[in-house]
Amino acid sequence: MDDERQLAHSLYDDALAFLIGTLFIALGLAMLKAAGLGIGGTAGIAFLTNKATGLDFGSVFFVINVPFFIFAYLAFGPLYLLRSVIATALLSIETTLLPSFLTFGHIDPVLAAAMGGLLIGMGMLSLIRHQAGIGGFATAAVYLQERYGWRAGKLLMAADLCVMAAAFLLLQPSQVALSVFAVICLNIVLAFYHKPGRYAGFARFERNRTAKAALRSRRV
Repeated sequence: MDDERQLAHSLYDDALAFLIGTLFIALGLAMLKAAGLGIGGTAGIAFLTNKATGLDFGSVFFVINVPFFIFAYLAFGPLYLLRSVIATALLSIETTLLPSFLTFGHIDPVLAAAMGGLLIGMGMLSLIRHQAGIGGFATAAVYLQERYGWRAGKLLMAADLCVMAAAFLLLQPSQVALSVFAVICLNIVLAFYHKPGRYAGFARFERNRTAKAALRSRRV
């Protein structure tokens, strides 16, 4: 029990992880946008919507994630939902405000794809390890990994490539190719560093969820 208390994240730990994680994602998205590149997941869908219609990225991103918030509630419960809504709202605000503080005069597209993808991957990893997400495919991928052992990075790769296929409607083939490279960089981070049982700080959450699932099965 003492070990669990030492491993559990404090409110300060979670708040700092949310801030750092969402800022990493916002910066990665800004680099990709500056280079005219896209990304996978609901962020990629919001990016394509913004490019096609001019609607604000942050607002579109939040609205698209509403169905995934419902899934997060059903799969992980109200606490995970609350954390994810906070993280997604924070990211939406940051992506809206960041252009007022940071602009790129020139950025090499290859560097933007690599750094943007890696930054977004590390940001998502920070949120996942603090029992939160930014909605979208990541929430479903994490659930399938924890429930069935399917690798989240590989699942996200498949979903993201579907979004990249739609990008051909708005982007040049070279831009789509580099966007796919960014997706690969993103998912490399998750594939390498988000593995079942590797992160001790997630252990308490997993034990509690397993115990609740076992209790429900006994009741049935």
